Amino acid sequence: MKTFLYTLFAIFLLASCSKSEGDAVNVQALNQEFIGAWNARDSDKVISMMADDVNFLQGEVVYRGKSEVSDKWVRETMGTIADLKLYPVSSDTDTKLAYEAGTFSVDVLPAAPGEPRGLGEGNFMLLWEKGEDGDWKLSHAQLEGHPVVVRN
Repeated sequence: MKTFLYTLFAIFLLASCSKSEGDAVNVQALNQEFIGAWNARDSDKVISMMADDVNFLQGEVVYRGKSEVSDKWVRETMGTIADLKLYPVSSDTDTKLAYEAGTFSVDVLPAAPGEPRGLGEGNFMLLWEKGEDGDWKLSHAQLEGHPVVVRN
């Protein structure tokens, strides 16, 4: 949890120090597009929304770069969960950076027939950066999950 708070603080500090050039982005719309593609199991769209130097952190697990994040997070996880939902608590934007942080919930699909569904919950932070081409890309994703519980 400390890592999550330190990361959030650093991002807020960077965002508040950035120069304004143009309009800020709607980070909620970016995240909804990303989550919509995830829930539709459109891995190509999810991967296209990531920066080449994207980082993914979950607990002690760290993946770096679009190729590794695509293979080890997106492709390996997408088929194991459903109905990902975000519940934002904090967000900020400027013309170069945008972040949203809060909690998430997700249905964890059974690994084998006859096993129960699970409920996964935790904290999230998604950081977006505006590229030189003007497109917004996910540059950092951090999840702090709680243990999965059996869904009633």
